[in-house]
Amino acid sequence: APVVKVGSGQAAIPIAEGFALGPLLVYKPVAPPVSQEPAEDIDAELAKLDAALASTAEAIRQQKSQVHASAGEEQAAIFDAHRLILQDPETLTAVHTLIRSGQNAAYAWSQIAEETAASYRALPDPYLQQRGTDVLDVARQILFALARKQAGKIDLRSPVILLAQDVTPTETSQLDMEKVLGLATVGGGPTSHSAILARALGIPAVSGIDPALLNQPDGTLLGLDGSHGLVWVAPSPDVQAELTSQRKAWLDRRQELLRTSQALAYTADGTRIEVVANIGSVQDAQSALKNGAEGVGLLRTEFLFLTRQTPPSEAEQTQVLKDIGSRLAPRPVIVRTLDAGGDKELPYAGLAAEANPFLGVRAIRVSLLKPELFQPQLRAILRAGLEANFRIMFPMVANLSEVRQAKAALLQAHEDLTAEGVPHCWPVETGIMVEIPSAAILAKTLAAEVDFFSIGTNDLTQYTLAAERGSPALAYLADALHPAVLKLILKVCKVAAQTGKWVGVCGELAGDPAATAILVGLGVRELSMTASGIPRIKRLLSHLELAAAQALADEVLALPDATSVRSRAAAFASRLEQD
Repeated sequence: APVVKVGSGQAAIPIAEGFALGPLLVYKPVAPPVSQEPAEDIDAELAKLDAALASTAEAIRQQKSQVHASAGEEQAAIFDAHRLILQDPETLTAVHTLIRSGQNAAYAWSQIAEETAASYRALPDPYLQQRGTDVLDVARQILFALARKQAGKIDLRSPVILLAQDVTPTETSQLDMEKVLGLATVGGGPTSHSAILARALGIPAVSGIDPALLNQPDGTLLGLDGSHGLVWVAPSPDVQAELTSQRKAWLDRRQELLRTSQALAYTADGTRIEVVANIGSVQDAQSALKNGAEGVGLLRTEFLFLTRQTPPSEAEQTQVLKDIGSRLAPRPVIVRTLDAGGDKELPYAGLAAEANPFLGVRAIRVSLLKPELFQPQLRAILRAGLEANFRIMFPMVANLSEVRQAKAALLQAHEDLTAEGVPHCWPVETGIMVEIPSAAILAKTLAAEVDFFSIGTNDLTQYTLAAERGSPALAYLADALHPAVLKLILKVCKVAAQTGKWVGVCGELAGDPAATAILVGLGVRELSMTASGIPRIKRLLSHLELAAAQALADEVLALPDATSVRSRAAAFASRLEQD
């Protein structure tokens, strides 16, 4: 996207909050050598590959140890994912096949890595898209090992703001963090592992910078605002003074927020609000605990199903869910059943291609259509829940019959496990995601069948406003603070209050400080968000009074559009955060 001038700063994508001022250093990695010459000796190429895999596995072990020491256990778990890439049987089989067809080991691995990375990048989920970077990160290490050369290391002799096309987790792990004031990249994104490490290590970071900045001479003074996504090249003395002041305030505030985030969240007048996390891995679970999550409002399970040619077994799902649930127990964990199909391809499901996948066979529709996928998942959740505090949530519900069918399938899983003598948790609370307007409109009817509602504001917004959230041309309609969306949330909250149920929000709006007061005022009592946002939201809640939140909600419901709502909400939140 073109750089937009904002005052004297250039706009970028905020990745990790904080402020930095210092000389820039441009990092341009050296590509590993890859020959296309055919293999002269296939057995020798296979042996070279085995040696490279072994040395790379040891390098990854060392990287994990380094990050564990500097950033903690949950960030070090990133490298467990890298180790699994090395061991992936589908990848190894494909590479071996190419080598046996006459390709050299380096060319074979590079080809398969590119194909695998491309399959991740083609997925609609930004989190999963970023996993392609991890595949290429591991591939780069293997290719250097095959060439018997050392990958270049970022050698920092003094504190700098690092600029790069992208920075992989491996490169990030090798940085001397005491000398990295900030990070700015052209690629990457908020869900990349490098972004996760930057946030954990307290490094202000942005992505989406103008590639032309990579042509700036090393040593040029750069200012960076990771909180709002801004960079300044050769900033004026006034900007330098402001950035220095903001950096000090940010560092002081960060320490205070982490210190207080472990306490349960209440408003200033004592209203209990559960602040929980959205997660998709063991690593995310550990990060959630560190940041003060009181549980998990959304455990995504589709990471078990995507980018593979066969479905995960019941045993595999059970083990992964046990690993996550045991770390969080006794805190509640809401496990969302498979939210895939349509825009998230399942090659083994035999689903027909659709002209408009966002309105097609996806989420609960896939599960009900494919009991061979649904039953093993439900059984795995119940089995893993024996050692955890699991609740189950069905996504993309449109009507009552879907809820009843899903609950019948869950009962069947329970009865089958009982008949087989397999220990499992029972009973289990069940709820639905409110993502389709019909679910909000039918909330009173659905309430009789569920224990809770969780509102997915991302999809609810796109379906309410008939605007695909991935379309840049329709970005102006992608704000969940639109009054029409807020009125649907209010309807669900009113029904919940009347029927003794509770309402959470697990879409991006839950972690948006501008939305906190409005959601609480509407009646939402659980906010589920990315773990790193929890300390800030908890602090904001501690300054919020329920009556003021309700008054704000009433006020913005009468406004005409999302722009006016956001302006009013941001001003309200700003005053709260200054208290």
